[in-house]
Amino acid sequence: MAEPGNGPLSGVRVVELAGIGPGPFAAMLLADLGADVVRVDRPGGAGLGIDPAYDVTNRNKRSVLVDLKSPAGVTQVLELVERADVLVEGYRPGVAERLGVGPEECLARNPRLVYGRMTGWGQQGPLADTAGHDIGYIAITGALGMIGPPEGPPAIPANLLGDYAGGSLYLVIGVLAALQHARADGGKGQVVDAAIVDGTAHLTAMIHGMLAAGGWQDRRGANLLDGGTPFYGTYETADGGYMAVGALEKRFYGEFIRLLGIEEEAPGRDDLAAWGALRSAIAARFKTRTREEWTAVFAESDACVAPVLSLREAPRHPHLAARGTFVEHGGMTQPAPAPRFSRTPGAVRRPPARPGADTEEIARDWQVPGLLAPSPAAPAPSAGPSRTAQKDTAG
Repeated sequence: MAEPGNGPLSGVRVVELAGIGPGPFAAMLLADLGADVVRVDRPGGAGLGIDPAYDVTNRNKRSVLVDLKSPAGVTQVLELVERADVLVEGYRPGVAERLGVGPEECLARNPRLVYGRMTGWGQQGPLADTAGHDIGYIAITGALGMIGPPEGPPAIPANLLGDYAGGSLYLVIGVLAALQHARADGGKGQVVDAAIVDGTAHLTAMIHGMLAAGGWQDRRGANLLDGGTPFYGTYETADGGYMAVGALEKRFYGEFIRLLGIEEEAPGRDDLAAWGALRSAIAARFKTRTREEWTAVFAESDACVAPVLSLREAPRHPHLAARGTFVEHGGMTQPAPAPRFSRTPGAVRRPPARPGADTEEIARDWQVPGLLAPSPAAPAPSAGPSRTAQKDTAG
């Protein structure tokens, strides 16, 4: 039976130096798991360019406003660091050091601290000091080149593959591993260098193995899992919707073509020369009914077919609704915390943190009265491109 609480990381304190992109997402995940995350926002600092009330990546956190370009602000952050288990920052390499809140200063104040660094290119290497965004990081790792049709350009997977899968999730894995080590090693902290290029490359491990074994061609749309087969891809329906087909195994494929209604005329599945004709037959058949009609046909079958839903449609899918995969909080639909725990479930406890709104509460709970001292306002940032993981907006 689940026990009441705030998740398995309840009691863990995290300081997040504000940014946008994978750092805030990683800190949100820690907060969803129950950590007490204090986001250090900068006066006049830029976020996603939307009302902070809708920035879901800042849910379950609390915020203080600190001017890190002032000595008083640096002192305030170091006082938080003394009481923290984890710090997360996403500045360009060297910026945190110039501000006076780098690993050396922070670990001197708190030797058990896990100092998590989130960048695109990493802390070292020829590109480490250059700006970048998700699309460039996944481009050089080979991941972007795998996605899309063979006759067209690579398809851009929003910023999910690089920023969040290759970046945020690897930072969280690293932080949790280092936190475990610190607690098992007498309180010795360390620095976690999480680079999006490293994490994204790591995600391609299986593909590299298949490539070495001759089971994967180094080009788009020519392989088992990239749309190269007619029974693993997407097909348009009569109403302009799409169905996703993943009938890889023979018994699932048999169920697929039976329910699709082309069992008698479909070319042989294992006849590679006939795959073009098979793809055409599948496409033609899908065009005879709407997405809703095909969804009903394949419902609860083992054909491995699903409707391609939009972001607004997804929360209403019967399976996701039954599991509570999405939740309503503060009048906003959003993904629920994941993964799930039987004894220490996570929850959406607080709406997105408003910059500086929680200063008094944090000063009391973390016993840092210095947070209440007025800090000189920083000049408003100049207009310019926003940063995902590698651009420096702090120094």
